Amino acid sequence: MNRKKTLAVFISGGGTNLQAIIDACESGGLPASIGIVISNRSDAYGLKRAEAHHIEALVSNDDEEINGILQEKAVDLIILAGYLKVIGEPLLSNYKDRIINIHPSLIPAFSGKGYYGIKVHQAVLDRGVQITGATTHLVNAELDEGRILKQEALRVAEIDTAESLQQRVLEIEHRILIETIQDMIGGI
Repeated sequence: MNRKKTLAVFISGGGTNLQAIIDACESGGLPASIGIVISNRSDAYGLKRAEAHHIEALVSNDDEEINGILQEKAVDLIILAGYLKVIGEPLLSNYKDRIINIHPSLIPAFSGKGYYGIKVHQAVLDRGVQITGATTHLVNAELDEGRILKQEALRVAEIDTAESLQQRVLEIEHRILIETIQDMIGGI
């Protein structure tokens, strides 16, 4: 029988996508376990989520240190779940086509430098876009340029605020992120 795959989840903030992954692993809906949560910010609320579920966490901005712990934990797949730091070497080489990012827009729209979190949703509203959504994609050396894995759209409502739109898109993010991880696990 194949062993459960080991995930590393990288966060910088609240960790709602991390919580979706934790819930899916704990319910058995995702045949994986989280070996480590890594944050580039010591005040990220997602670290409290990891602690509450007895998941080891590391706060670091040192790519060599992070690579070492990922090797030690025999991580199969890295999930960027609201991680606001560019991934560099050696992670890009060691985990080629095994790093997934979730982005709160339909890439290529509202992606790249400066487009993250609530800023994306405010830009959608400011531009008058009628359709938005979320995208999962592979991570490469270019910001938000990796191969798209999954997208799901939703219609922007006239009454939407940046905050309400963010909440609606988060529901999509949680779902397609788990689906993407399931698909990737099947291929590694």
